[in-house]
Amino acid sequence: MGGKTLTRADLAESVYRKVGLSRTESAQLVEMVLDEICTAIVAGETVKLSSFATFHVREKNERIGRNPKTGQEVPILPRKVMTFKASNVLKNRILETHKKAKGKA
Repeated sequence: MGGKTLTRADLAESVYRKVGLSRTESAQLVEMVLDEICTAIVAGETVKLSSFATFHVREKNERIGRNPKTGQEVPILPRKVMTFKASNVLKNRILETHKKAKGKA
């Protein structure tokens, strides 16, 4: 599954090319958007990016887990986790791309 990793620098470069801001302004814009998303998620808010995905923080209760090496039961403490749910638009784009790639092979 070795694909290219999209980085902050890649996002900033894309903004630079498509919007026409300077490279510095593009990088600052990307940082501001990511910072705003992170701040909302840390505050426990749901972040919905229409046609992309929803990020949601949910609580997980304490449960009993097992050390796979020893088989010993250990408690897993309650915690908050972030979930990512892709939108139907994104899911359909992935499916269509997969179908096209499979058709070429």
